Amino acid sequence: MSAMSDLRSFLDDLGKNKELLRIRDSVSTKYEAAFLMKKHDVGPALLFEKVRGFRNRLVSGVCGSRKRISMALKVGGNKLSDHLLDSMKNPLNPGESDDGPVKEVQGSPRLDQIPILTHYEKDGGAYITSGIVSAKSPDHKVENVSIHRMMVVDRNHLAIRIVPRHLYRLCEITREQGSKSLDVGIAIGVHPALTLAASSPLPFGVSEYKLASTFMGQDLKLITCEHVNARVPCDAELVIEGKILLDKEVSEGPLVDITGTYDIVRKQPLVKVVHIMHRKDYIYQALLPGGTEHQLLMGLPFESRIYEGVRAVVPSVKGVRLTPGGCSWLHAIISIEKQTEGDGKNALLAAFASHPSLKHAVVVDSDIDLDNPQEVEWAIATRFQGDKDLIVIPNARGSTLDPSSNQELALTTKVGIDATRSLLKPKEKFMKAVIPRA
Repeated sequence: MSAMSDLRSFLDDLGKNKELLRIRDSVSTKYEAAFLMKKHDVGPALLFEKVRGFRNRLVSGVCGSRKRISMALKVGGNKLSDHLLDSMKNPLNPGESDDGPVKEVQGSPRLDQIPILTHYEKDGGAYITSGIVSAKSPDHKVENVSIHRMMVVDRNHLAIRIVPRHLYRLCEITREQGSKSLDVGIAIGVHPALTLAASSPLPFGVSEYKLASTFMGQDLKLITCEHVNARVPCDAELVIEGKILLDKEVSEGPLVDITGTYDIVRKQPLVKVVHIMHRKDYIYQALLPGGTEHQLLMGLPFESRIYEGVRAVVPSVKGVRLTPGGCSWLHAIISIEKQTEGDGKNALLAAFASHPSLKHAVVVDSDIDLDNPQEVEWAIATRFQGDKDLIVIPNARGSTLDPSSNQELALTTKVGIDATRSLLKPKEKFMKAVIPRA
């Protein structure tokens, strides 16, 4: 097995590249670890050497920067979107194995023996935030791999938040077949390429394991769980085998979501834990809700999706950025090489169609630095006219994570700003003045 395929090898790489900070003081799973995760949110990944009451180490922030994600995929940062798009179009089958490090210890289904964190003051409880959930349809033809937050209800039950996407659809299909439960394998502590794949919007019926295998050069090896019908990475740190109980719901939440605000409480299905297996000295992986890692994992795949959508109507698109200030989810900056009047508005409409949760978008010329908010604001100041260049779309489908929206119906008002220069005026009027070298 390639050393590239697991979390530990990547942590070694982070250490060599000074992207890993070791916390040697003992921390509590309730607030203390999360406090330090928040403090170092835009810094290196954190490896907590001592977790009070547990023998396990704890890691967070593994995917907390574009640089670290680029390291994991072995691609330059400026080629990240292209690499994601190419990989999504050319998924590869992962390998299969009968054994692996995750099978070293077969444990009882007790969640209280795992260092699951409580993050914020008003959280509904301790939450698993980096669980890679794998499930199959009853006929085994469809496999879905996705990330879901899971609240600890008691020592062998979790409440799982399932939005109406692919796992939700598998639950519906399973219910229609007359079954009252859906088997799931929950992997915690995996290579970041797998985490990113599980966050990516692939078509229903295409397993995200195939995308992960493409990212990892087919180094990914899977095993089938012994107690449930689900596949998991054989070199994961920890795997929880469970069943989603389709006829039992409990109140789930509140929990801080990508916006940094508390999501609403909803009735969500229970997961019954039937078995746990793990490495002897497994490292528990956590993700800070609302932190940079959370935002990047959700946002990066959709940058590629927006890029592809805009390119279909404006072929000269140069780049897309879901901005940190917009939680890497609600705000986008799109750079184009404008060819004709109207390109900017077409780009905006394509962006909203490609990412339904997008709320505000700005399109700029290619001379504007996407990652420089001051330059973007300058483009709005000098190239935008509200009566001509503004698009307002009321009562459109948006994000349930936006507290200012109608969260129950997911309705919002979308705003698009065309901050590209007018082609009807001389280009020189919009150029920044330059001082020549003496």
